[in-house]
Amino acid sequence: MKPCTFEYYKPSSMEEALDLMHQYGGEAKILAGGQSLVPAMNFRLATPGILIDINGLQDLSYIKEHRKHGVLIGAMARYSELEKSDVVAKKCPLLHETIPYIAHPQIRNRGTMGGSLVHADPAAELPAVMLALDASLRLRNKDGERVVAITDFFTGMFGTAMKEDEILTEVAIPHMPKRYGFAFDEVSRRHGDYAMVGVAVSLNVDRKGRCEKGKIVFFSVGDAPVFAEKASQLLDKQNVSEELLENIANVASSEDIEPGSDIHASADYRRHLAKVLTKKTLKRAFDKALA
Repeated sequence: MKPCTFEYYKPSSMEEALDLMHQYGGEAKILAGGQSLVPAMNFRLATPGILIDINGLQDLSYIKEHRKHGVLIGAMARYSELEKSDVVAKKCPLLHETIPYIAHPQIRNRGTMGGSLVHADPAAELPAVMLALDASLRLRNKDGERVVAITDFFTGMFGTAMKEDEILTEVAIPHMPKRYGFAFDEVSRRHGDYAMVGVAVSLNVDRKGRCEKGKIVFFSVGDAPVFAEKASQLLDKQNVSEELLENIANVASSEDIEPGSDIHASADYRRHLAKVLTKKTLKRAFDKALA
């Protein structure tokens, strides 16, 4: 199929892009990597009248460490750039571990951090990982900018808290705490396919090996990434044990998620996978924190 007719603009500056968004608002879509938007347009699932291509805004392609704010990633940073970044590998290892799971190399060469978050696909890896890492997002329009916590960003299936005239410019990931552990895993029919279930875990322990803070986040089990709140609370002040892992996996899969059935997997199978992956990733995260 072919997309509906649209007008195309390629601004050469952020100011020009913001002017266009202010002028066209809800009629417009931002084109970043195009790995989600273009297929949706071809199938006419998305029919924007205005397409604003921000690939010329090279100022949004950075990956750097900030002494106060942690790792700062421009919205136009490509998956492949994140995958190769020494800053990401050293300062944000959960993100570094996740990137190879995303689609295939050709897509990672084009897809962007910002595009994935704004598209808000509930089966995508990056929204869940950013939720596990307590990231914050910087949004801009002609009136100024604001910072939104990732916990307030996703509003449902392909939905976000962005205003119609806003552009996502930056993602900030806080510094890792001491004695930090992390893990990511997913189950899909083939590598690069959409996951039937995926999970990201981020935690840190005290000097006695007890969990100080832990987050378990699922994707592909609801309308948005799901923070397993009840299961995560069970980590508080606990040392790792087989009994603890089993209990948390049971709670996460039975109480924290309400998966549906589709062509990829039944709800019951998704619950089973969630239990298995929770136990597996928690064990790996604790092992790293205690090493």
